Amino acid sequence: MNKSALRDAILAQLRAELALQTGAALLARDEAISEESRAENKYDTHSQEAAYLAEGQARQAAEIESSLAQYTTLSLPPFSASDIIALGAVVDVAVGSKITRYFIGPRAGGMELRVGDRDVLVVTPQSPLGRQLIGKHVGDTVMSPGRATAAVARIAAVA
Repeated sequence: MNKSALRDAILAQLRAELALQTGAALLARDEAISEESRAENKYDTHSQEAAYLAEGQARQAAEIESSLAQYTTLSLPPFSASDIIALGAVVDVAVGSKITRYFIGPRAGGMELRVGDRDVLVVTPQSPLGRQLIGKHVGDTVMSPGRATAAVARIAAVA
């Protein structure tokens, strides 16, 4: 797998999310300070609610900016089957005949991407699956992610 293409896809999605969050934060801020949002009585909390929303969206935008910075400088070393899985690895996990591809990134866990002809899910070392994968090798087993019942999954490949 071309990790540079994967990083480019992650950065593009993060930039799109940042633009969306920044725009939403600015709209909520404008709503909070608008003359039309001025409280009409002591029970009118519209402007206060808009201010809380703007603050939350601005905080989310800052988180995305931090993710962008970390992915921009992320080292993407090559991994072989004998290497220990670490940050920057692309890992194929097999449950039976179904293989799911994961990328272990510093942030933005849960992001789903299509790179080339494969779907890739970003997991972080702090996530339950990420904690299981870090330090393992090809052939080791982990508990299958996202299943109602526990199933054993095998690490099929690492790149």
